Amino acid sequence: MKTKKISVDKFYIGGGSPIALIAGPCVIESEKNAYYHAKEIKKIAAKVGFRYIFKASYDKANRSSIASFRGPGLAEGLEILGKIRKDLKVPVLSDVHAEDQVDAAAEVLDVIQIPAFLCRQTDILVKAARSGRVVNVKKGQFMAPHEMGNVVSKIESAGCRKILLTERGTSFGYNTLINDFKCIPIMKKTGYPVVYDATHSVQRPAGKGTSSGGDSEFIVPLSMAAVACGADALFLEVHENPAKALSDGPNMLKLSDLYKFLKLIQKIEKAVK
Repeated sequence: MKTKKISVDKFYIGGGSPIALIAGPCVIESEKNAYYHAKEIKKIAAKVGFRYIFKASYDKANRSSIASFRGPGLAEGLEILGKIRKDLKVPVLSDVHAEDQVDAAAEVLDVIQIPAFLCRQTDILVKAARSGRVVNVKKGQFMAPHEMGNVVSKIESAGCRKILLTERGTSFGYNTLINDFKCIPIMKKTGYPVVYDATHSVQRPAGKGTSSGGDSEFIVPLSMAAVACGADALFLEVHENPAKALSDGPNMLKLSDLYKFLKLIQKIEKAVK
């Protein structure tokens, strides 16, 4: 099922375009760390032939514990992302957590992301829609895929037609997420491209009590299934050393595994198309 072609920087997502990669560490741990990951992932993506968007959060506002590392914050985080965008010539994505962050974010980001927990919040959706940027909305773990049509209507009501929708798993009991891959074709019925978030889909929210756990071994097979079901882009949290990552380490893909992963995805995409 083809969707609209959404322009991000100098390439398109959806509409039959080659699958795109959105990847980076969960959170900006430092300027050096973010820059290193952006540079290395760009190099790997280019080697395989993937169009690439760098992602990292300037603030993880929904961490399990008050003591958890959240990131550098809005001003410093956007400054780092802006430098990466300029120096490495890659589009950048990060998530906003309140309406008053949108204007500043729109000055730097190519894609403004609405976190899953906020996907029904009308005011932040409308504010993001009016920013002029591409808006990527993560489907809430509590949402049915057809309900995302209402989310799309809210964004369109503000005049925005540059929309991406992301599947990131559905709550299944306590601390567990599952994927129903019907979500991808169902959400594509909105006419907009669908992204598959492979690493948050294997997360175990608050599975460690004061932090989330995860099952990174399932990133590969679930990503293969998502591509086979028509995903237009893959969203991955990638880290050189997931065991030492300051957020979401248990559900991250190791940087050294990225090349092999992308080559496999490329084969699946070719077979499907």
